[in-house]
Amino acid sequence: MRQAHQESATHDATVGITGKYGTRYGASLRKQVKKMEITQHAKYTCTFCGKDAVKRTAVGIWKCKGCKKTMAGGAYTVSTTAAATVRSTVRRLREMAEI
Repeated sequence: MRQAHQESATHDATVGITGKYGTRYGASLRKQVKKMEITQHAKYTCTFCGKDAVKRTAVGIWKCKGCKKTMAGGAYTVSTTAAATVRSTVRRLREMAEI
């Protein structure tokens, strides 16, 4: 009788989504990819309807399944740091113009 080969699942929790790469590409690169893949597959809160239903459809394109709105954003997250800076600057300039 042959015994089935059983793999140890001790490291599966630490590698997470990058377990599909196995031992290839090096630990540092896999950690970077893990961070990106977790953020790109996560659900985000819609700024229009408030539901936690925004998912990535393609690079930089995000769609809310609640209100069906499509919005542009970052490659891995809905909002980039540059976009947040621009939004705050525009808001500040609008407030200055109102006063």
